[in-house]
Amino acid sequence: MSQPLKSVTIYTDGACIGNPGPGGYGTVLLYGEHRRELSGGYRLTTNNRMEMMAAIVGLQALKHQCAVTVYSDSKYVVDAIMKGWAVRWRAKGWKRTQTKSPVNTDLWQQLLSLCEQHQVEFRWVKGHSGNVENERCDRLAVAASRLPDLPIDEGYEVVQVLYQESLF
Repeated sequence: MSQPLKSVTIYTDGACIGNPGPGGYGTVLLYGEHRRELSGGYRLTTNNRMEMMAAIVGLQALKHQCAVTVYSDSKYVVDAIMKGWAVRWRAKGWKRTQTKSPVNTDLWQQLLSLCEQHQVEFRWVKGHSGNVENERCDRLAVAASRLPDLPIDEGYEVVQVLYQESLF
């Protein structure tokens, strides 16, 4: 007989100084009396990528299969997962339409893979509305975006360089 999955709550937020610009993510994981905070950033990225990274990092931190509720103030992330958009993009070979690809495919691949390892539900929470954990994630993300010597977000910078080179 299998044991019930542990119920974990994850709060996430991303921040960017300029968009694109230096960015950070903040994640709070809650399980019973346990709490873990994670954050990090990149020297050049976008707000949407940081919103996604916050969820990815939170799910990557789980050591066992769990029942997870992820709270995010990003409609982009919540809707793409809960409305099945990202799954459809993947099924179409990473196409939104015959000619348009979704952005951030590298992160969507990671996020979908992690969601398949757990029972995950995403819920939208209004940002900057007094939700204690969302506000904490925001502070973590903003602080991370201001750190010196942030690493390269290769999924963003490399893609941008290739795109720019294709224009010339």
